[in-house]
Amino acid sequence: MTRIATPDGTAYEVRTSGAGPAVLLLHGFTGRGADWSPFLPTLRRTARTVVVDLLGHGRSDAPTDPARHAIERQAVDLAWILRHLDVGPVVVVGYSMGARVALRLAITEPGLVRGLILESPSAGIADARERATRAAADAALAERLERDGLEPFLEIWEANPLFSAERRLPPAAQARIHEGRRRNQPAALAASLRGAGQGVMEPLVERLRTIRCPTVVIAGSLDSAAIERAAVIARRVPSVRLLILPDRGHAPHREDPARFRRLLIERLATWRTA
Repeated sequence: MTRIATPDGTAYEVRTSGAGPAVLLLHGFTGRGADWSPFLPTLRRTARTVVVDLLGHGRSDAPTDPARHAIERQAVDLAWILRHLDVGPVVVVGYSMGARVALRLAITEPGLVRGLILESPSAGIADARERATRAAADAALAERLERDGLEPFLEIWEANPLFSAERRLPPAAQARIHEGRRRNQPAALAASLRGAGQGVMEPLVERLRTIRCPTVVIAGSLDSAAIERAAVIARRVPSVRLLILPDRGHAPHREDPARFRRLLIERLATWRTA
């Protein structure tokens, strides 16, 4: 495990392993880089994996200023980290919040990204009124998190219909997911909600056509909001494949890891020989 500080001194936890073309893996809100651990033994046989804890999560720093958590600034940080590691163009695998960071990185640093695998992504909210509504809802959730603490927040978070498919997993698997979320700090998650939510990020819809790398967009059939957002991206990115996975929700990589692993291997093999 390595902590890498960006030029302003903000440090990220970054773990690398394996050899070959690099794959950057980005987790979702309340997660951490370790969420990708089930896939690493397979990936690092043929790739160099770069696993990052995003700000406010895991062992990375949690700045008190929400603006420092912005998707735009984290994309700049990741570009700096990739150059620091000298890993060359990477395939970026991003889930939910991590997929939003991945999209931003591909748009602003096209030379660093040779492929995208986006799970339950969003290009942001184009309508200003809807964006303001979402920002207010995230701010209220952050206040509740700070006031009531982590466990009451997680009760609300895990009851979200987005995660209904997770509740069908074996109890041991659900317990592991919950324990991973419990390792976060309330103030850190609150800052992330305020600074990196969809309500405050710059909408990317009008810039999606500038993405030139091959892209796979994944959504579960049980997550109607993710399907709608995925379709927006798929209509605009020039070289894209949209996959709607049947009977899956917001997090197919957790709900069906075997299938998600096969998908990763297939895409990476295809792009390696292209």
